[in-house]
Amino acid sequence: MRPWNSIPIAEVDEPLQEIPIALLRLEPHPYAALGAPYGPNRSPFRLRQGVLSRLLTAQQTLQKEQPGWCLVIFDAWRPVAVQRFMVHYSLVTECGRIGIDPYHPSIERDRVEAAVASLWAPPSDDPAAPPPHSTGAAVDLTLADAFGQALAMGGEIDAIGEISEPSFHQAAALADASSPAAMWHKRRQLLARVMASAGFEQHPNEWWHFSWGDQLWAWRSGAREACYGRVGDSDTSQLG
Repeated sequence: MRPWNSIPIAEVDEPLQEIPIALLRLEPHPYAALGAPYGPNRSPFRLRQGVLSRLLTAQQTLQKEQPGWCLVIFDAWRPVAVQRFMVHYSLVTECGRIGIDPYHPSIERDRVEAAVASLWAPPSDDPAAPPPHSTGAAVDLTLADAFGQALAMGGEIDAIGEISEPSFHQAAALADASSPAAMWHKRRQLLARVMASAGFEQHPNEWWHFSWGDQLWAWRSGAREACYGRVGDSDTSQLG
């Protein structure tokens, strides 16, 4: 469970909508390409309408500061089945990277599991504690230049470890303003700033993850309740 899961949800019953063409997408979708179980006719590039309108506002703010730059959507709506798939995939991949058996209990495996859990919300089936992406209120995104090329941000989306924390490069940036770390930190700050200007709240452990209207957003913004709960797992009428 997460600290925000105690916040009540007052569902506004707003359907998922396809992300408009004004916002770039990272395609092919990274999790669908791995075989994540979205199911037929269930696009991951969907969000609640209130979230979409604020994303467009954030992009307008970005382009005032950096003409031609744009937001690039990495991931949006994610059903619980996909959350469960990706938690397992991340655990197995990270264990493989450091050379340990993901299916054999050990101290090292426990450490990997804790590191994965710092990024990936539990794939809870409890409607009172939905993973943020299952609500259609959370989005993973980055910045692209005027040619539509994703910019280096000093760490890949979904990277396990401290490198994913929003301020990871701050100390290095302060030590050397001409370093690559300073550029990465500046870009992370820019992304956070333009998203905040549209009302989004950032995940404390992920430079790329922003929410509006879910429990995480309510927890970080001080709202008394969330307005979006889990959507789309079994009700196809919610898919827009």
